[in-house]
Amino acid sequence: MENRTYHKLLDAAQDLVQKNGYNAFSYGHLAVAVGITTASIHYHFPSKEDLGEALARRYRERFNAVLEQIEAENADALERIDQYAEQFLKTLRPGGKICLCGMLAADFATLPERVRKENRAFFTENERWLTRILKDGKKSGVFGFKSDAGDVAMTLFSTLEGAMLDARMFEDESRLQKAIDCWREFLLQKN
Repeated sequence: MENRTYHKLLDAAQDLVQKNGYNAFSYGHLAVAVGITTASIHYHFPSKEDLGEALARRYRERFNAVLEQIEAENADALERIDQYAEQFLKTLRPGGKICLCGMLAADFATLPERVRKENRAFFTENERWLTRILKDGKKSGVFGFKSDAGDVAMTLFSTLEGAMLDARMFEDESRLQKAIDCWREFLLQKN
């Protein structure tokens, strides 16, 4: 039961952060969402920093597992990039949610240090994974870009995170899809 409550709290907190941001929810909001007292939340997460750290770590670990699955199921670099971009669409589709770590990044200046550390790790790990996939695609001749793969990875990741915000603001998922389509075209250009 205790473990179940812990995960229900993380699930509800993730939903609140993805919709409203880290600073826009309290333990009172979380208590209502889960149907328990704030004292019960403090049993599992003594501070909001403890909760935020656990939340960002779980999201990062789950996303890394998805990246491993993408690699295992897709041999081609373009297929891997396509599946990667699809994760952003999947996040946006149910009610205009934004990547958890993208929402945390918007609140970065006011985040507790341990939450910042987990959030920065998510960004770093995504850029590192993308860099490796882009290098592989360039080496195999699938991609034709001339820029440094690390710079391309950083820009691609930033575009996807930003396009999610843009799509939510305009309530138009196609804005994210158009950003993905432009990136795909760019990667495939042969100069």
